[in-house]
Amino acid sequence: MAVTEAENPLVGEITCGSLLQKLQEIWDEVGESDEERDKMLLQIEQECLDVYKRKVEQAAKSRAQLLQALSDAKLELSTLISALGDKSFISIPETTLGTINEQLAAIAPALEQLLKQKEERVKEFSDVQSQIQKICGEIAGNASEQTGAPAVDESDLSLKKLNEYQVKLQELQKEKSDRLHKVLEFVSTVHDLCAVLGMDFFSTVTEVHPSLDDTTGVQSKSISNDTLFRLAETVSALNEDKKQRLHKLQELATQLIDLWNLMDTPEEERILFDHVTCHTSASVDRVTVPGALAVDLIEQAEVEVERLDQLKASRMKEIAFKKQVELEEIFARAHIEIDPEAAREKIMALIDSGNVEPTELLADMDNQIAKAKEEVLSRKEILDRVEKWMSACEEESWLEDYNRDENRYNSSRGAHLNLKRAEKARILVNKIPGMVDTLVAKTRAWEEDRGISFSYDGVPLLAMLDEYAMLRQEREEEKRRLRDQKKYGEQQNTEQEAIFGSKPSPARPSGTKKVVGPRANGGTNGTPSRRLSLNATQNGSRSATKDGKRDSMKLAAPANFVAISKEDAASHVSGTDPVPASP
Repeated sequence: MAVTEAENPLVGEITCGSLLQKLQEIWDEVGESDEERDKMLLQIEQECLDVYKRKVEQAAKSRAQLLQALSDAKLELSTLISALGDKSFISIPETTLGTINEQLAAIAPALEQLLKQKEERVKEFSDVQSQIQKICGEIAGNASEQTGAPAVDESDLSLKKLNEYQVKLQELQKEKSDRLHKVLEFVSTVHDLCAVLGMDFFSTVTEVHPSLDDTTGVQSKSISNDTLFRLAETVSALNEDKKQRLHKLQELATQLIDLWNLMDTPEEERILFDHVTCHTSASVDRVTVPGALAVDLIEQAEVEVERLDQLKASRMKEIAFKKQVELEEIFARAHIEIDPEAAREKIMALIDSGNVEPTELLADMDNQIAKAKEEVLSRKEILDRVEKWMSACEEESWLEDYNRDENRYNSSRGAHLNLKRAEKARILVNKIPGMVDTLVAKTRAWEEDRGISFSYDGVPLLAMLDEYAMLRQEREEEKRRLRDQKKYGEQQNTEQEAIFGSKPSPARPSGTKKVVGPRANGGTNGTPSRRLSLNATQNGSRSATKDGKRDSMKLAAPANFVAISKEDAASHVSGTDPVPASP
């Protein structure tokens, strides 16, 4: 092979041509044949070709790697843009122009910026999701079981998705705040209830959850569904316990007050249990004083009630007689006649015999008192009408006394007041017949309903009313007789005037015309009168509550039932004048 390459002008520089020349020189010295020389040069040429091939392959491989890197970069860029969801804020280069390296160089800054943004976005997602996971764990009650940060879905790191997580986090934070507020309310209620009931708050609340005691921070308290449910159950149980204890304490307080009243316990001893009796009529919500319903306080009240019960048994006679007095007073107010002496003797006999338990005797007397009060209620309407009737009769008696007073129109002190009273009394007296009719109807209805007679201090009320009606009729008849008698007297005077020509002397002695009033012991004809004093009647009815009995006639009707007016009385002639038996 001929050497065509010229020597390199650079001194000492080894080139392919210089090496080939050197090889020729060596062959010339050796005397290598042309065949061998050609063979050797062909071998050298093959080896050079192999080297070029390797270099081309390496270059092709490098180009392929660059293309793959460019493709990967483009794909990653596209993925980041898709994941982040917004490319308006970053400059995306045109990757189809320039060499591969130029394209890679153009993509690298944008890719680096997106990767940095992705890292920040992933951190934001991780923080939000961690908070969501923590709050969900607190609500579910398994926060302690959660380990590690939640996995972030890097395929969607858009601001929209981040905003959704943030909205969800805000909702959970609000729910946590509401739950925490509810937990604190429950804990405060438990604290107040434990204080009232005298219970240990710390042990009570930590039984629900250890984080609920006062030493734990507010944000560390359990807000799980289970905690809220158990707190609600605890509050409900404490409220029920409070209700039962208050009911028990009120029963004990009522027993204490009854026993104190029964045995006239001094105020000094009662003050010692003011903390018990002050809640007699209190509602559950109003009892808030610490220790007000403590167990030891209730036990103390129970011991005191037991002590007073034992003391009551030893003072049985005194207490029984006190209840008997109460029963007698009730009957007296209702104008029911009883035999108190017999009742007291029966009580003494029962106590002395020992055949009856003191509590049974007192319970029986309490039952009698309750029945007596019921009887009083059933008689109240009729008794009120009786009182009004008697009051009207009193006014009638006063009115007739007033009509007999010849000086009633004088300008004396209080005359105008008496005149006004007389006007009212006349109106009231006119209502008496209607009062009596209504009272009779009410009494008969009461008797028909109960099948017994209605007695007023031992006297049948209907008999009293019947006698009143009879006496009123007698009074009216006497009035008519006196009016007729007056007419007869006037006729006699007229005849005398015609005979003697003059009227009777006005200086005639007063004894010749004696006036017989409604309270005289005898009637106009000298016979005993059935008139009764109203004052005596009313006093009798009032004193019945003390004496227990009244004269039946005094209760029958007021005395003024047969009183006469002043004009009729003035016409009543003296005993010296002849009085005809009939007009």
